[in-house]
Amino acid sequence: MTTGTGGPGGFALGEGDRAAAVAQVRALLRSDSDAEDALLGRLIDEGFALAELFTGQVLIARAVTEAMRGDGTWQRLRATPVRAVTGVADADGAMLPVERYAIDIDAAGDGWVRVRTTNAARMVVTLAAGLADDWSALPPGIAGGIVRLAAHRFGAREEDGVPPAAVAALWRPWRRIRLHDVRVPA
Repeated sequence: MTTGTGGPGGFALGEGDRAAAVAQVRALLRSDSDAEDALLGRLIDEGFALAELFTGQVLIARAVTEAMRGDGTWQRLRATPVRAVTGVADADGAMLPVERYAIDIDAAGDGWVRVRTTNAARMVVTLAAGLADDWSALPPGIAGGIVRLAAHRFGAREEDGVPPAAVAALWRPWRRIRLHDVRVPA
């Protein structure tokens, strides 16, 4: 199974969220100048992508598509936490009727899909995933790590500096690591 579009690491903040994050980075840098806001915005987007990849989670809610096998086994969706599975289609884009697949969202927010009967080897699942609705609703440790990373990269842009260890320390409680992706069929 592979992630399609919108999954962890493949998202840029919207204008309002980016402005709020830039304001936090400027406050950390003690800067009143907006002359380098575009650069700060790019650094924040990079930090946001790294935070999603490090934590293994979709941080701000959005639509995601994922490809999966249509072989009748339960398969875990890569994007997490899943809010809703909105549809399953075959490789040609034809939506399957609801009775042809089963979905489950477990207590950890992992989404599971099983296509019951199909001749297609590959399916496309559309879903909504995300930990928070917007920048302001992100857990403080995640947002704080992104802000610190962007401020560090801004200050060290002439060097090839190592990010502060505090960034990983702030993100680590939110990190999800997967060891297995297939359920035993019921």
